[in-house]
Amino acid sequence: MSLYKMSLNPVDPAKAEGRARELLQEVKAKFGMIANLPRVMANSPALMNTYNRGYEEFTKESGFSPAEQETVFLVISKENGCDYCVAAHSIMADMKSNVPPAVTNAIRDEKPIPEPKFAALAEFTRVMVTKRGYPEESDVAAFLAAGFNETQILSIILAISIKTISNYTNHIFQTPLDKVFKAREYGAFKAATKFVQFVRKAAS
Repeated sequence: MSLYKMSLNPVDPAKAEGRARELLQEVKAKFGMIANLPRVMANSPALMNTYNRGYEEFTKESGFSPAEQETVFLVISKENGCDYCVAAHSIMADMKSNVPPAVTNAIRDEKPIPEPKFAALAEFTRVMVTKRGYPEESDVAAFLAAGFNETQILSIILAISIKTISNYTNHIFQTPLDKVFKAREYGAFKAATKFVQFVRKAAS
């Protein structure tokens, strides 16, 4: 198995033009830096704009706290096998959103989450990803019993949409991890991919 990698280069913010330049400047103004993900996204301003606007709407209107938002993003990225976003959202969880480290580490390590409300949120988010938006009544009941509401189910759908854009973009570009996220580097998907390649080569 050989994974495809895009031949398009990351967009240099200093040389970007038109809408791509505007979007990259927005990212710089909001985050103080332009990471590798927006640089590759800028090859398609329509995709990048959709991601940026969806991210903004989710953070403002989801009904989740910043820590809960980051938990949702981290779980989706983990389930989608996006090492880049797992690392990035782990850093955001640690440094910006005040997610308890025990929660972040449990998600990354696939261990039980020690805080009940975060555990319920993470599990329901995982269910929505793995069951393709077809949760069972018991799944929803557990989510609601933890103090969430049905409108927030729609917010999780929005988050899945956003992270599908970023996760799949990272997959197809094999986006290199920025130095700022290295402290939380995550390599489970890469290791799994190498193992599959080894097994298939051995069997051929």
